Amino acid sequence: MGDLSKRVIASGVLLLLFAVCLHAQTAGSLSAQPRESPAADPARQPQQDSTKAQTSDSPQQSSQPAPAATNDNGEKTTRYESGVSKDRLGFALPNFLTLENAGQVPPLTAGQKFKVVTRSSFDYAEYPWYGFLAGISQAENSEPGYGQGASGYAKRYGAAFADGTIENYFTSAILPSMLHQDPRFFQSGKGGFWHRAGYAVSRIIVTRGDSGNTEFNFSEVFGSGISSAISTYSYHPQEDRTLRNTASVWGTQVGWDSVTYVVKEFWPDIRRKIHKEKQ
Repeated sequence: MGDLSKRVIASGVLLLLFAVCLHAQTAGSLSAQPRESPAADPARQPQQDSTKAQTSDSPQQSSQPAPAATNDNGEKTTRYESGVSKDRLGFALPNFLTLENAGQVPPLTAGQKFKVVTRSSFDYAEYPWYGFLAGISQAENSEPGYGQGASGYAKRYGAAFADGTIENYFTSAILPSMLHQDPRFFQSGKGGFWHRAGYAVSRIIVTRGDSGNTEFNFSEVFGSGISSAISTYSYHPQEDRTLRNTASVWGTQVGWDSVTYVVKEFWPDIRRKIHKEKQ
């Protein structure tokens, strides 16, 4: 499983490099664009004032209840969704458990943890993502017991999807519910690159409990280990069902999660710059 470990870590590094390059490109385009003067066409000012007055005096809008919460894009969220995000890494992969307002959210209930993990694990973007990972595994002939051809690719695809889904449930739903730990990643947003990257990596072993206290991340460390053992000794090729291979899969999952945390730390900054540029 050494080649699988290298493959997953390499994919994470590429994703991180993409985020950094996008950050630099977006910052450069923002600095190069001329800023419009806030003094717009004076002929439009009376119209804006009248529209504003109509909005404030409208009895229909004043009777509408205020939304429970809003996400980073200003979209209305329901009571259940107020504790999670609608964000997506690279505007594609689900990033529902990453929050930026760490001090303003209540803990998730056990039901909410399972709901958001289910929504993330079976999101439409996950299917092509696992197809991409299975394609790399097929090209490297990782785990030769799967064979080649369409049959081998189908087995690798199913294994990759099952591995990711089982780990998601154990690290973000099952153990967090049993141990009362918070599966969300709370962005730091403070300090330089290395300080923030170190904070992100440390979330592998440090997390927040439902009480708000800092705790050892039993859910991540033991959840990834349990999921590795289940997947290795159930549907992986017979010759790979060894303790050594299980430990390798465990290390691969923890390494991938570490890289993902780093990307999650910096992605909100990139997303805000992109939205600012569009506006």
